[in-house]
Amino acid sequence: MSLTGAQYIGQNQSSKGRETFSAIDPKTGSNLPVLFHEATIEEIDRAIVLASNAFTDYSQKSNLQKATFLECIADEIMALDEELVDRAMSETALPKGRIVGERGRTVNQLRLFADVLKEGSWVDARIDTADQGRTPAAKPDIRQMLIPLGPVTIFGASNFPLAFSVAGGDTASALASGCTVVVKGHPAHPGTSELIAQAILHAVRKCNMPDGVFSMVQGISHRVGTELVQHPLIKAVGFTGSFKGGKALFDIANRRTEPIPVYAEMGSTNPVFILPGALRAQAENIANGLAHSVTLGVGQFCTNPGLVVLSPSDNSENFKEALVDSIQSSIAGTMLTKGIKTAYEEGLIRLEENGIAKLVSGKKGKDENSVNAQVFETSSDNFVQNTQLSEEVFGPSTIIINSTSLASTLEIARSLEGHLTATIHGTDDDLAQYVELIQILKTKVGRILLNGYPTGVEVCHAMVHGGPYPATTNARSTSVGTNAIKRFLRPICYQNFPDQLLPEELKNSNPNSIWRLINGSFSNKPVS
Repeated sequence: MSLTGAQYIGQNQSSKGRETFSAIDPKTGSNLPVLFHEATIEEIDRAIVLASNAFTDYSQKSNLQKATFLECIADEIMALDEELVDRAMSETALPKGRIVGERGRTVNQLRLFADVLKEGSWVDARIDTADQGRTPAAKPDIRQMLIPLGPVTIFGASNFPLAFSVAGGDTASALASGCTVVVKGHPAHPGTSELIAQAILHAVRKCNMPDGVFSMVQGISHRVGTELVQHPLIKAVGFTGSFKGGKALFDIANRRTEPIPVYAEMGSTNPVFILPGALRAQAENIANGLAHSVTLGVGQFCTNPGLVVLSPSDNSENFKEALVDSIQSSIAGTMLTKGIKTAYEEGLIRLEENGIAKLVSGKKGKDENSVNAQVFETSSDNFVQNTQLSEEVFGPSTIIINSTSLASTLEIARSLEGHLTATIHGTDDDLAQYVELIQILKTKVGRILLNGYPTGVEVCHAMVHGGPYPATTNARSTSVGTNAIKRFLRPICYQNFPDQLLPEELKNSNPNSIWRLINGSFSNKPVS
């Protein structure tokens, strides 16, 4: 496929914007081939109006038709082969293994949502049958299910050019729900975004989906994103990125005449608690694993462990020595963009200005955007008194917080704001003694891990990738896993409808054999 730098308004391309920008090689700072056009207000409006018109048709497609469409998108992405891998590597400086792995995750989550559609119970059908003999008043027949919201806009993420981008989890779950989608490609990897958009539109044609079910606009300015969220026909927003960006979109959406939900996954420092027994038993192993987690992907994961609460133990110093050794030998990596590198360096300065000491630095690099790992250390009192220390520094750094007692550890946990994850390393005896810690962390995060590391989000039915504010703008949702589909749905209730007018999911015969809640009990049988 060839790159055009255009907007993809359904099946049509448009390049009316006078402002242009280039993708930049993060290693050299040089511009990559192809100029990309900034979307105009007119182009954004055309894409959204087309999505609104297509919604009527697409939302009525059968589960099998939509599932086939998602599977076709997956196939088309794989058909891009090395062209996609090469472009993504050049735009992100991520290694080939990472890009190939992320491509696998992207197509697998598309196929996972296809499986969800085929099974069908995702509509959460509920049926309460009529009881004309009930006193003092007859009971009506009431039936409920979930239906799609309408056209939605999705923002690609900088750190996942495939899995959280144009055909990533937000787009997959929105299309699975029956919503039409207008994506804003991320300006850090516009060529990768365009290739994926072309693959999706090939699938649109092959599956005979309505023109406008998918569009993509590009832009380097905040104006493009603002216009998308402000448009009155958009019904929801999916976003993965910085707190500043997500909060800005959330505020715009809530100032609309019709406020709409914004599902923004934002910054998080993902605290790791290392308890005394675990320190005594395997300080060195935990330190080595932590160092790998901190430096993985140059720390450019929203689940990067940015805080480490170290319980008092006679093995604490051994842990620190092992961590120092691992970090000192770690190799510098190239960050995704110059802006991300600048923000990382400013974050490190902010940490040192807030009374914490640098424990160790990793090896320095020579690339344009290379950075090295940094580990800091502070007291529990300083951390609790200084809320800025819990703010995300996006990159390969972490802060060791030296706890002095069980009570001190619990105080640190209580002082936390919302995060995506929290991790506990502990023995059975530790967990029995620190049971209150788990209860506190349940109120602070979306996912609690035991004896592991947070940098790794399994795409499955049970996963929660979310958490209380400021980690996200909606703690009741997840952006990873099959429950992500519920972000783009709303319930509708049918009262006293004849069977022939009901959707298939609510008909007495249950033609799709899905699981439904019938008079308070789950069943996949017909209503008698």
